[in-house]
Amino acid sequence: MSDDTSVTDLVTSARSGDKQAWDALVKRYAPLIWSICRQYRLDDSGIEDVGQAVWLRLVEHLADLRDPAALPGWLATTTRRECCRVQRATCRLPAGGRVLGDMPAAQTKTAEHELLVTERHAALREALARLPLSGQRLLSMLSADPPLPYTEISARLGIPAGSIGPDRGRCLNQLRRYPAVAALINADRRAALTHQARRPPA
Repeated sequence: MSDDTSVTDLVTSARSGDKQAWDALVKRYAPLIWSICRQYRLDDSGIEDVGQAVWLRLVEHLADLRDPAALPGWLATTTRRECCRVQRATCRLPAGGRVLGDMPAAQTKTAEHELLVTERHAALREALARLPLSGQRLLSMLSADPPLPYTEISARLGIPAGSIGPDRGRCLNQLRRYPAVAALINADRRAALTHQARRPPA
């Protein structure tokens, strides 16, 4: 499976018994599970316990996922629940006597951020893979560090320097219209509007 294979395609293939698709799902999202476990301060044994439980739950519920694209969120939620279970089972309570899962959301802020980054990277990889090769190469050169001058990009791609800006704009518009990316953009807008509505009047 390509790294650019969409989550939906992987889930669909895994449902039909494709072992390669299942292995690709595990490889893609195991770091997410691991990072959440670390936020709950589990040791290696606890992390292994949680990981096995989460993947077992996914096997049991893979056919029930209504929106395969929402798999990262499902995995994160399931991982947090399993982390709480392991903490309670081992009586490993942090200072203050409360289980991390019962603490304010600020305690798991890093894990939430990592989930968001994982979802964004997956969506962008999927969207980029749908662009023509010329568009992929153009955006890759424009995002190079340090940035490449337009004259060098023009020479490498064989296009006029004056067309680089417009071509970039068209490629970015295509990325924004890709369903997975558009969903993230809309979610950001809704979150911003909700935050603004909750702010007390000046």
